Amino acid sequence: MSAADAQPLISDSGGEEPATATCFERSTSPTSALQRNRGAEYQKVGEEGICKMHRFSLYETTSRFYLVGGDVLDRKFRILKVDRTADSDELVVAEDEIVYTRKETNQLLNAIDDGNKTSGGLKLRCSGWGLLGFIRFTGAYYMLLITKRSQVAMVGGHSIYQIDGTDLVPLTSSASSRVKAEKVSEEARFVSTLNNLDLSRSFYFSYTYDLTCSLQQNLIEEREALAQGSSRKSRDYHDGMFVWNHHLLGPASKALQNTYDWCMPGFVANDVETEQIVSEALTTSFHAPGPQLYANPALTSYVQHRGSIPLHWTQDNSGVSPKPDIELNLVDPFFTAAALHFDHLFKRYGAPIYVLNLIKARERTPRESILLKEYTNAITYLNQALPQGKKILYKAWDMSRAAKSRDQDVIGVLETTAKDIVTRTGFFRNGDDMDTKSRTQNGVARTNCIDCLDRTNAAQFVIGKCALAHQLQALGMLADETVDFGTDLVSALSHMYHAHGDTIAIQYGGSHLVNTMATYRKINQWSGHSRDMVESFKRYYNNSFLDRQRQEAYNLFLGNYIYVQGQPMLWDLATDYYLHHADPRAYSERKRHDYVQWFDPQHLEERRLPPIVRPAGNLADKPLSFFDDYWLEYYRPHLMSSLVKLFPYKANSLRKYPQAKEGHDGVHESNAVSSKPAVGRDMQDTAGSKKAVTIAVPPDSVILDHVAKDPQAGDQKSSNALSDWLHLQTVQRAQSGHAKAPSNDLQDGSSGQKPGKTSRDKTAVAQWTLDQFVANSLNPSVVENEADEYLRYINHPLNLPLVVSTDDPPHVKSEFLAYIQSNTPDAVAQMQSAEDDIADFQEFLDVGDDPLTVTEADTPKKRYKAYRQWLKGRSLFKQQRADV
Repeated sequence: MSAADAQPLISDSGGEEPATATCFERSTSPTSALQRNRGAEYQKVGEEGICKMHRFSLYETTSRFYLVGGDVLDRKFRILKVDRTADSDELVVAEDEIVYTRKETNQLLNAIDDGNKTSGGLKLRCSGWGLLGFIRFTGAYYMLLITKRSQVAMVGGHSIYQIDGTDLVPLTSSASSRVKAEKVSEEARFVSTLNNLDLSRSFYFSYTYDLTCSLQQNLIEEREALAQGSSRKSRDYHDGMFVWNHHLLGPASKALQNTYDWCMPGFVANDVETEQIVSEALTTSFHAPGPQLYANPALTSYVQHRGSIPLHWTQDNSGVSPKPDIELNLVDPFFTAAALHFDHLFKRYGAPIYVLNLIKARERTPRESILLKEYTNAITYLNQALPQGKKILYKAWDMSRAAKSRDQDVIGVLETTAKDIVTRTGFFRNGDDMDTKSRTQNGVARTNCIDCLDRTNAAQFVIGKCALAHQLQALGMLADETVDFGTDLVSALSHMYHAHGDTIAIQYGGSHLVNTMATYRKINQWSGHSRDMVESFKRYYNNSFLDRQRQEAYNLFLGNYIYVQGQPMLWDLATDYYLHHADPRAYSERKRHDYVQWFDPQHLEERRLPPIVRPAGNLADKPLSFFDDYWLEYYRPHLMSSLVKLFPYKANSLRKYPQAKEGHDGVHESNAVSSKPAVGRDMQDTAGSKKAVTIAVPPDSVILDHVAKDPQAGDQKSSNALSDWLHLQTVQRAQSGHAKAPSNDLQDGSSGQKPGKTSRDKTAVAQWTLDQFVANSLNPSVVENEADEYLRYINHPLNLPLVVSTDDPPHVKSEFLAYIQSNTPDAVAQMQSAEDDIADFQEFLDVGDDPLTVTEADTPKKRYKAYRQWLKGRSLFKQQRADV
């Protein structure tokens, strides 16, 4: 291997690969004749494919596209040729199965460039991180490439990426394009419709980890493959349930032999399945020492499910009502739709299925309650045929009414339900039964409300919180199975579920969550109302006016609508009902399910983790990299990296969450699993910072200088305790970044104080917001001088001598003695009041026969001063200016 082939890549980001892929670097220097090397180094060429390609460069000539794919080390390359002159309804792709070195790839590209000099040569079109597939509308095909990405997670050493940018490349040239003018406008509108789907939000992919399956299912299938003597489970995505680019992969699967060597299956949860993986990160891979393949005991997971109510019901979205009426379109006495749905859940998760139904039970105008009765009847009917111990567990609870009631604890009810759910379904923990207590999850919690957004997300968070405690206890990190609110761990989990719910809400309703965990915990009510109103209006606007455009983009991208000559255009359809429902005549050809035995008994069998087996036969001498080549992807030996910028290093930090605090010395104060009374911690469960009133206080140096120069500072400790406490809180907020110290520089026209002097906190205290005052009241802090003062106060009565004489006590202060001696009868007799004070007092005592009637003669009196202001249109209360 040449030195050029072994040269490492240098990342500009100092550790992470850049968001935009770098292209293949061609050399234009003269080279020797091209010698193809079919290479014995890579033994996986053919039906197993070579190692996954991670970086792509797209070159073009007037007649072809050349997609150059490189492996993770950027040492081995393959080339895909795409014809640009074929008919518009054909996709002509040639897959070169030869594996090239960097030098050979450079020679081949130079040869292609020389052969096309007369027509412009070979040009770089773009670079990318993956190929999502091919799609066509009325004319030629398009190629959809991933141009930008960012790493968001890592499981077992395998990276998971989010798409940040894409490029739709037409597979045609202007010379070969012969399209009528009317088709040009139609094609442009289709492209515009597709662009309404923002692929840079919450679309994920992985080169080496199957995101369509749960961690439990992936490891079980890998172990079963080893027991059968196979190197790995086959990557088959034909069902396409969680493959959001399944329609784009169709043309590629027909034209390519190794489709998934080139195309990236993308994944999105539309059902929606939520998996919570908790692992101990000291061991990177899925494997245990030995090596014991796929036996790492530090991996746990818990899966939940959310989905719409499986009945035949619709809502009329033609109007602008924020709450359209709900109609049951079909009353099925055998509940066929629900039977098919729950049989599918049994197939995926096993038994039991715990249904948590959160729709409303009582309404003035029945909407959700219509479905409540029918859904309850469906569960009752389906449970008749299920064996004991495998029946569907059903709980209906009006969460919306409970949240509005003052005497109901929403979170308390959810936590009780969550404990019951996790106890029944269990969770997954990997390992070997001989050494560790491995376990599997059997069954799933299926949560729903009417739209599966706000209420469902809050319930799933509480269930996830309960499962998190069980997972941490299994990993030996907790003594019991509880994690309290107010801990950094629960705050981070709340932040994750909030972001998860926002993602689903934006895709489904066009807005963020309306009711968050703060709403259901009944905290931060005042500041949360305005946010909830804005999000409610955004959701109403998007559902009423933009939902059709978004749905058209989904139908086009997912292949629900495919252009056919002579058929109506997508935007001309009055409804998309027939796009989602097959020809009714096709139902007669299907095998009907039994109305009584509606489930497959095999789906109810308990899930078990296969035992650990060592590779045998031809696989016995294979290295670990043959089964799971996580090492190259995790450690990136081709990159010159910096530890602090690597994703695994940053992923374990709580600094990215708004709940994380830092001490005065910059050291992070972490308290992951034990509760602590942090200021405003309950109010910070929602993501994002909130605007508040800025408190202007003098710099610390000015305060300390003022105290040092005050000759009576020591004597004022007792008399100014409350003021000092308020002042101390203000100073602490200034040090932690919540308050801003004003500058001593005076601008033109502004008023300020002379250097060395400071005002008390009266103005600052008046500007405090209610949230700040409540937070300080609920979380008081005691400093050393306050503690000393309190100690002196409680010990003071013990030091008082018993009074047995009229003699003056020893060591008495002169000021105190003078005050006591001044309260003699002679001193009281000498006290006099001014004539004006006596007149005002007499006026106050004189009350007329009708005291509720104010006459004109009463207006000059002082007691009616506020009344006179009210008559002039002024407020009865004193107004103060607050700088916000």
